[in-house]
Amino acid sequence: MRDIISCFTETAVNVSHSTCSTDSTNACISQTSVPSLKSVVTCVYKVLLSTGNQMSIRVTWSKNHTSHGLVINFGDDDPSTCFKLNTNSRFFGKKKGSKATESGHSKIEIFWDLSTAEYDTGPEPVHGFYVSVVINSEIGLVLGHMGEETITKKLKTTTTAKSSLVSRQEHCSGNTHYSTKAQFCDTGIVHDVAIRCSGEHQGLNHPVLLVCIDKKPVIRVKRLQWNFRGNQTIFVDGLLVDLMWDVHDWFFKPVTGSAVFMFRTRSGLDSRLWLEEKLLQKEHDRVEFSLLIYARKNT
Repeated sequence: MRDIISCFTETAVNVSHSTCSTDSTNACISQTSVPSLKSVVTCVYKVLLSTGNQMSIRVTWSKNHTSHGLVINFGDDDPSTCFKLNTNSRFFGKKKGSKATESGHSKIEIFWDLSTAEYDTGPEPVHGFYVSVVINSEIGLVLGHMGEETITKKLKTTTTAKSSLVSRQEHCSGNTHYSTKAQFCDTGIVHDVAIRCSGEHQGLNHPVLLVCIDKKPVIRVKRLQWNFRGNQTIFVDGLLVDLMWDVHDWFFKPVTGSAVFMFRTRSGLDSRLWLEEKLLQKEHDRVEFSLLIYARKNT
């Protein structure tokens, strides 16, 4: 019996933990190539409270030449409930503290500590920080490195809601090498995602687009100037993922335009073919995830 991947499409590429390779011959991106810098990262989380109510939380990290910023929006993005923090702001530059607000009928408390935050090249801190959101005395979201015991002691609550990352958007600029990490489902591993446009020195008709996951090529688009839009189905951790690209503006609006890359997990009847009936409910409950990259190429 043919496996699900071959049944679905002859051109789909499978990426899983067991197939990841560190062989340099499979490397999509040269280790000496420096990726473009991220200026803004926005993550949207879906929070399911114990009462059955849901709330979306959008967290945006930003970076400029002088400071890092954090903005958190709740529900329908009412400006009055928006939380903003600028590490270089004289008026609201506290790197550690708490704030209370309301969204709809929910009481929200935000706790943060960025006083010892460590940053890499992007706008998100990577170590030494935490940001926690409490909704109606229930822990809705915890970001950063903070032990569970410390969380419950700090926030004085032990009730934790179920949160899932729904989407992630990244804005990058620099050369045509983009690197990030993505976890396509809550139970999956974190994958390295790399995108590069190469061969530009050969002329506009010859650039090749390479997209790799864990150093394994998943698409290779030749003559990119004529194939500037397209899509490909890949499998990541057993999930169907639609990979779409649009690099039109790289060629026709090089000064102001950005390329767009999207990875989106798919659900629905077309992605549940050949699965046993007992697994359908689990698939129905799964939260879809999308990774969207806006990539500007400096001229």
